[in-house]
Amino acid sequence: MTRIVVVGGGLGGMAAAARLAKLGHEVALLEASPQLGGALAPVEHEGYVWDAGPTSTLLPAALRDLFRKSGRPLEKELGADLEPLPVLREHRFSDGTSVRLPGGSRADQITAFDELEPGLGEKWATHVDIYGPVWDLLRRHYVEAPWDPYTKGALPKELDSLFNIRETLHKRLRHAFRDERLALVAGYPAIAQGHDLRNVPSWVGVDAYLEQCFGGWRVPGGMGRIAYLLQARLTTRGVQVRTGVDVRDLVVRDGRAVAVHTAEGDADADAVVVAVDPRRLPALAPYVEKTMPAIPPVVAHIGMVGDVPPIEHELVIHEEPMLTVRPGGIAPDGGTAWTIHGRGKIAEDLLTALARHKIDVRENVVTRVDLSPRDLVEQWRGSPMGVLWQGRGTVRHRLGPATPIAGVYAAGAHAAPGAGVPFATLSAALVAQLIGPA
Repeated sequence: MTRIVVVGGGLGGMAAAARLAKLGHEVALLEASPQLGGALAPVEHEGYVWDAGPTSTLLPAALRDLFRKSGRPLEKELGADLEPLPVLREHRFSDGTSVRLPGGSRADQITAFDELEPGLGEKWATHVDIYGPVWDLLRRHYVEAPWDPYTKGALPKELDSLFNIRETLHKRLRHAFRDERLALVAGYPAIAQGHDLRNVPSWVGVDAYLEQCFGGWRVPGGMGRIAYLLQARLTTRGVQVRTGVDVRDLVVRDGRAVAVHTAEGDADADAVVVAVDPRRLPALAPYVEKTMPAIPPVVAHIGMVGDVPPIEHELVIHEEPMLTVRPGGIAPDGGTAWTIHGRGKIAEDLLTALARHKIDVRENVVTRVDLSPRDLVEQWRGSPMGVLWQGRGTVRHRLGPATPIAGVYAAGAHAAPGAGVPFATLSAALVAQLIGPA
């Protein structure tokens, strides 16, 4: 039996551990924090509960496949189906107009943008259509199949050509849309993850296609339930879970990892899955020295009472700073729970900035949890936003699923194919493919 040590107990690490244990390996998972879950673990304070990170997911098949391949199906564990989001987000612009962006339907998106202004729907649909072949290529050779950036000539020619494209997403959107509002909607997913569109390759705009084709999906009861269910799955599969463990480096002999060095001693391993920022481990750091983490937003989790403005869907306010309001937290009777994200030049309290847009809930707030980007990175020991885009070369500087060190694999937000619930989940599937059954 092969002994595998997984470093990191976020989504990528838990998913990798569950899959590998189901394949018959002896698996140990080491997490520095007191609890598992990473950005999926909810924030709880004075009776209010908020999703710490993502509140929904694209590509629901990724989560369903994880649970099916490691045990009971997701729907049986949840006791319900994943819930489709009728509206992904409402975007409000500085001119006072707004659009509610539906997911899972090309026709519905055309209608929504035509309501913003006649003719915009077809312009939007034409832009999104460009990404159909891009997604097919990424899915076949990058997202669902392990790729090899370390062997010359190993990359499929089509994928190599895609990754060599010099066009940025900023340039693509500027040329595609005369109406800035469409560009703001299309660029939002990358900006929300902390990227500058001038440094993001144009093919990363494929998120717009995924939203249109597959829609957004919510977990009944919040994304924290996924973390809870995965912890239970690890127990079922016999994974040895150790929290509060400070992993300091990998132990490498003759070019191969043989153990994980911790503050408590070495944990022997036949293989290691690194599901944390690899820059934290000296043995891997030289291979990712050209990368930086994407910075999380400023976050305010607020608990309120009384009458508050009715916000049913995630709301994005496209001004400086850019504000994202996420309703849907769990509150005591008579209460309301929101999470507010701020990006850009933040010179005032987020609630004060929100009040300038005629959403003033300052008198309703009875509790709040404020977290700076630094707080979040320290809490999670890395950025859940993954690797910062610094140009087209970034995709080749990211590790995973294999690494240059024999016996070491990478999963999670900082690994290929990237950050976000579906891609962190799929990264674990790629690692499991490479390692194979015991």
